Amino acid sequence: MARASQSKNRKRSSKAPRPRARKRVTPSEDQLLEYYKDMLLIRRFEERAGQMYGMGLIGGFCHLYIGQEAVVVGMQKAIDDRDAVITSYRDHGHMLACGMDAKGVMAELTGRIGGYSKGKGGSMHMFSRDNRFYGGHGIVGAQVPIGTGLAFAAKYKGTDGVSLTYLGDGAVNQGQVHEAFNMAELWSLPVVYVIENNRYGMGTSVKRASAAKELYRLGEPYGMPGEQVDGMDVLAVREAAEKAVKYCRDGKGPYVLEMMTYRYRGHSMSDPARYRTKEEVAEMREQHDPITNLSKVIVHAGYKTEDDLKKIDKDIRAVVADAAEFAQASPEPDSSELYTDVLVDA
Repeated sequence: MARASQSKNRKRSSKAPRPRARKRVTPSEDQLLEYYKDMLLIRRFEERAGQMYGMGLIGGFCHLYIGQEAVVVGMQKAIDDRDAVITSYRDHGHMLACGMDAKGVMAELTGRIGGYSKGKGGSMHMFSRDNRFYGGHGIVGAQVPIGTGLAFAAKYKGTDGVSLTYLGDGAVNQGQVHEAFNMAELWSLPVVYVIENNRYGMGTSVKRASAAKELYRLGEPYGMPGEQVDGMDVLAVREAAEKAVKYCRDGKGPYVLEMMTYRYRGHSMSDPARYRTKEEVAEMREQHDPITNLSKVIVHAGYKTEDDLKKIDKDIRAVVADAAEFAQASPEPDSSELYTDVLVDA
């Protein structure tokens, strides 16, 4: 009897419940254009940030999000004002998707007082409580326990809030990630763990770094459901996000989404990315680019013409140019700022 019982328990714990496939809901014209504009803003912002880094206007590390825009835009469409977002150091796109102003983000990148962290956080450590964005964290995997804590706070306070906690494929083998997974499932916390699998952790292929070949299955030993999603398709991301957020909001516990995405640039601005071929990058750009492919959907549906989309691009480039001008015109923080926002009265 004991042996049969152990076998039964192993069978139950080895397979987390899998989500049922649903028929895709066709977005409206306004929704498609919103997704397109949001992704394009992130793309143009990051391109300008890369230029400014090359000019010496941005110091320290700078990790660009070019190519991965569909992940955060699609996820953001599934949450509301009750929910929290936290991510790693590749965070500029997440800030913009959360509604943070491009001027404040660019000013922070350049270390100016007009930035969201008064110029003290830089590229990796921005924060905006008003926008429910809790960082930007430079230590690999460190945001995962914090995101789990945000979910605990939501459950404790009864807000019905969900924590979107982003991490990369390079962070999944961190011990603190698995400690957080265990605690989240044990306490049925409302957290969606979004693994942005862009194939390379710094300069090492995920195939060489992770024994798990399907990263969403890392939640299964804890009984956590999950699925793998085409992270280059904003509509697929949005649909998966809605399922995951509903699962958490219904009080069923945490959920794992593995977003199969791709970064076009190196790990950071100092990375020449010689560990992959030019042909690989070109194939992803030509066949799987999230912005280009959505533009084809919009044009094919008759919602906009190619000329209309060029006008949208021009307008967004102007927004980014204004952000760059604002950043350079904003003064550097006074030395007295070293002592502000260090302690809080509790």
